[in-house]
Amino acid sequence: MTIELWVLQTLRLKGMATVEDIGSVTGAPAGEVEPVLGELGAAGYLEQFGERYRLTKPGRARLDELLAAERASLDLARLAEAYREFGAPNSAFKQLVTDWQLKDGGTFNDHTDADYDAKILHRLGELHDGFGQLLERLVGLAPRLAPYPRRFASALAKVRAGEHIWLARPMIDSYHTVWFELHEDLIGLAGSSRAVEAAAEAAEAAAGRAE
Repeated sequence: MTIELWVLQTLRLKGMATVEDIGSVTGAPAGEVEPVLGELGAAGYLEQFGERYRLTKPGRARLDELLAAERASLDLARLAEAYREFGAPNSAFKQLVTDWQLKDGGTFNDHTDADYDAKILHRLGELHDGFGQLLERLVGLAPRLAPYPRRFASALAKVRAGEHIWLARPMIDSYHTVWFELHEDLIGLAGSSRAVEAAAEAAEAAAGRAE
């Protein structure tokens, strides 16, 4: 797995990103990221807007090639099995974020109820601990996922330190952002897409209502 794939995928997931954003995701120092960005820009795979970069259409095509080559080198059967296991913690995390944002399923949570918030943060810690073993397996099956344990741990540490914006705020490397990006990576590794996933969920929900 090359840093080229890491950089292009980070740009796809984030839309636009700085050198610091890419370094935070990949763990690569700026001195390693910047030359790669220069090469990718020269090849027409990305464009620069101030300090931010984003993929071009040829860049997306190049990324698709690299992702296909990556999938061809992996044990897809074991990955598919692990991805199915991801469904339970994914549902639990989505419910946790909903409960963090809304009380009783519909009232905006203004975070003045410390006991309510503390219970949700306790659930986050339990989910994090319970998910660790599966995440470790996923990293073993797809080494490109190696930065995720560090990123989850970093976001959780900030939440536990009282910086609760690191649970679900967009545009930063919050726990929710990292979870979303992991899910996107897993969907791609499974050879699926958000549209296919959404259709399957809708069909499952419809079947449940019909019973």
